Amino acid sequence: MEGSRITVQDVKRSEKLAALIEAANRMLEVIGYTEHGPRHVGFVSHTASSILEQLHYPQRMCELAAIAGWVHDVGNAVNRVNHGITGGAMLFPLLLEMGMPVEEVVTIVGAVGNHEEQNGKVVSAVSAALIIADKSDAHRTRVRRSAYNPEDIHDRVNFAIAENAVEVDPVRRIIRFALSMDESSSVMDFMEIYLSRMQMCEEAAQFLGCRFELVVNGVTVNRTRRDALREGRREDRA
Repeated sequence: MEGSRITVQDVKRSEKLAALIEAANRMLEVIGYTEHGPRHVGFVSHTASSILEQLHYPQRMCELAAIAGWVHDVGNAVNRVNHGITGGAMLFPLLLEMGMPVEEVVTIVGAVGNHEEQNGKVVSAVSAALIIADKSDAHRTRVRRSAYNPEDIHDRVNFAIAENAVEVDPVRRIIRFALSMDESSSVMDFMEIYLSRMQMCEEAAQFLGCRFELVVNGVTVNRTRRDALREGRREDRA
């Protein structure tokens, strides 16, 4: 029954999952990574769900995207390398134990296991929303203030981003990641570490039937495959 389904609030109340999220964030702090705790997974959970809601996907699918966002980084509690694949394997028995139907579990573990740009692919609408939400969490609140290092490009780029937003235009089928950077870093710095992530967001948006736009300080800096094809057709007709 609908009322008995596992919700994102149920998942947030899980002591086991909370312990994994805390451990993952703590281990990444030790090895010098930006924040991956409740603030990050909360942002990803809300944003992934919101993307699908605004594109009018079924409510249950939006809920699954919220759950996937909350648990997507638990594999970091084991190792940063292949943490998506590790996390998916860890989550399968835990979500079944909570009473989630196996068909929903495989949707979530598939999304989690494919959210890394190094080895992931867009495999579902939940997967696509998770990818865009995760890769768009670039902001100065991710920088661990006690360990800020301006020589570290990840710290420098994130600290330079004062504002960011994921905007969905369901009519024009555009998903836009807009951010504002100050002069403590640069667009070149941003693209050095985010290029492959933004390319993955393009693929994710395309899976959802949308175009992905990356806008930095008011300027659109990407040109999608769809745009190139459209321009090519116009040239052929000329």
